[in-house]
Amino acid sequence: MKKNIQFTKFFNCAVILSSVLIIAGIASVAIRGINFGLDFKPGMIEEIKIANTVVDVKYNGSAKVTLDASENGIQLVVSGLGAENQTVDINYATSKTVADVAAELNKIEGVSATVKADGEIPAGGLFVNSAVSTTLSETALNLYAPDAASSVKADDIRDALKAFNDVDVKNAGTDSFQIRLGADENGKALQTEVNKTLSEKFGSEKVAVVKSDFIGAQFSSSLIKSSIILVLATLVLIFIYSTIRFKWDFALAAVIAIVHDALIMVSFISFIQMEFSTTTLAAILTIIGYSINATVVILDRVRSDMKVVEAKNFKDILNSALNSTLSRSIITTVTTLFAVLALFFFTTGTIHDFANALIVGLISGCYSSIFIAGSFIYAARKNQKFTTVTQSNVVQFRAEETEE
Repeated sequence: MKKNIQFTKFFNCAVILSSVLIIAGIASVAIRGINFGLDFKPGMIEEIKIANTVVDVKYNGSAKVTLDASENGIQLVVSGLGAENQTVDINYATSKTVADVAAELNKIEGVSATVKADGEIPAGGLFVNSAVSTTLSETALNLYAPDAASSVKADDIRDALKAFNDVDVKNAGTDSFQIRLGADENGKALQTEVNKTLSEKFGSEKVAVVKSDFIGAQFSSSLIKSSIILVLATLVLIFIYSTIRFKWDFALAAVIAIVHDALIMVSFISFIQMEFSTTTLAAILTIIGYSINATVVILDRVRSDMKVVEAKNFKDILNSALNSTLSRSIITTVTTLFAVLALFFFTTGTIHDFANALIVGLISGCYSSIFIAGSFIYAARKNQKFTTVTQSNVVQFRAEETEE
């Protein structure tokens, strides 16, 4: 039996409901704000490795000697008064073990290298702690080697840093972790505290900082502005596309529907104080793409039915189009929700938040394609009348603008 739901009867209620939710969301943003994640805050990014100290390197002399370790080998630069300026390269292709590297270092005047582990460990992959000076002195500079037997996980790092606020830890490779912390102008002091905490937890000779960067408040503000511009540019392009494919009122209805979905998602994020990160922004853009696809299908059916469906007014045509596409809208939303719900229940962290935002967005996208876009189209075209013209056994209609 053909469905004959009178969707137009619910348009006013839908508009009121959406308006209440969006106004409440705007009030929540104004009062409580948005819980911006580390991606939108000034802070510190540090990559560490849990590794073993394999060589201690010291220098006793008047020159300045710096040591740098790369993927291919070790480079020492000797400079300053009272010394012969030189650059010494120790290549892992010829110095294949830790013992070989230490032997080459000991050949340099004033430099002493002591092997602290098995000398037969392959030299490839040696690195230094960038958090300390790479200038050699009488205080030992550690050379580290990856620890294949390490059982440290990202959760262990998080647990060690639980006393710090705004901490995010991700795996960055074998025994390598990326730590992101919110920080202000005292970022250097915070970095020292973080490294001290990790050294106390895992041992001072096992924690090596591979690299570290600081993100200032100006960069974070720029990222927020860029994100807003990105969303607005997306809306403009969608409006242009919809205008070319349909009429201006259809295009505006599509844009209103996706703006509605974006505001509903932002309202939801503010209500529950979910962390707003680049992953959450990706969820909003994903829903914008999903919603415009669902809306275009409905608008295309409305345009088609205006030519081939027998009706006396636009309300009947709109209800017919919405009834025809209802099954498609529901099935598409439900099947997509199955995958998103799996992510929601079986993942944690940013992926869990991504799925949470998508659930709200999918439901809102299905609803707005029918009721919000439909409401605007109905308001714009409800005064149209139609007369039938029979051609080749196909009933066609010519729209005539009339005054109410």
